[in-house]
Amino acid sequence: MSDTRVVAQAADPPLPGLVTPRPQLRKPRSRPYALTVRALGPFVLLGLWWAASATGLITPDVLASPAEVLKAVGELWGNGQLPDALATSLTRSGLGLVIGLAAGLTLGITTGFTRLGDELLDSSLQTLRTIPFLSLVPLFMVWFGINETAKILLIAVATTFPMYVSASSGVRNTDPKLVEAMRSFGMSRLAIVREVVLPGALPSLLAGLRLSMTLSVIALIAAEEINATAGIGYLMSQAQSYARTDILAVCILVYGLLGLTADVLVRLLEHFLMPWRTPQGARR
Repeated sequence: MSDTRVVAQAADPPLPGLVTPRPQLRKPRSRPYALTVRALGPFVLLGLWWAASATGLITPDVLASPAEVLKAVGELWGNGQLPDALATSLTRSGLGLVIGLAAGLTLGITTGFTRLGDELLDSSLQTLRTIPFLSLVPLFMVWFGINETAKILLIAVATTFPMYVSASSGVRNTDPKLVEAMRSFGMSRLAIVREVVLPGALPSLLAGLRLSMTLSVIALIAAEEINATAGIGYLMSQAQSYARTDILAVCILVYGLLGLTADVLVRLLEHFLMPWRTPQGARR
C-alpha cells in the first residue's frame, strides 16, 4: 500500500511556480577549437598593432611596427646576440628558481609539518615576505657586488616566498587522521612527508610553482638592471641608448614569451600529475 502511494506521489505534476531542474552537462570541445580560441586574443592584439603602425597612429619613434620587429629578430638572431642573451638570461632565471623552490619547499614543509618549526620560523618568514624584493637590489649590490651572484640570489629571494606559502598551506591541510594512521603503522617522519604529505599537498605545490616561475621572469628583469653586461636586459639597455624601439619590443616580447612558456609548462605538469582535475571553466 505504501509503495503504491509513493509511486502515485512521484507521478503527480510539479507544483505551480516550480521548474524542472536541468543538470548542466559539460560540452565537449575539440583541442583544435580550444587552441584557436586561446590564440584569438594575441592575434587580435597583433592586428591592432599592425593597423596602428600602418595608419601612422603609432610612429616608429614610439614603437616599431611588427614588420620592423620581425626584421630585428632576424638581425639579432643572425649575429648571435639574441641566442647568447637568451641563454644567459635563462641560466640566471633557472638557477635562481631552483634555489628559491628548494628553499621555499623546505621551509614550507618545516613550518607546516612541525609545531616547533612553525613557532620558530613562520612569523619571521611572513615578515620577510612583505618586503618587496625590488627594494633589496641596492642592498644586494653592496653585499655581493654587480656580479652574477647578486642577480641569481635576487631571483631566488623573489621565488622563495610563493612556494613557501603554498607548501606550508598545503602541508597544513593534509588530513591529520591519515598522518596518525601512518604513524601507527610505524612509518617514519621522512616517509610520511614523502608518501603522504607531499602527494596530499600537490595542488598547492603546483600553484606555488606557477607563481614562482612567473616571479622568476619578473625578478629577472629587475636583476638584469644591475649593470648587466650580457642577457636580455643588456640588450634592452643598449637598445635604449640608441633609441632602437624595434629591439626594445623584441626584448619585451621575449620576456613575455618566457612567462607564457613557464605557465604552459606548469599546466602540462598539472595535467600529467593530476589528470583527474577538471580544467578551470570547463563547466561553464
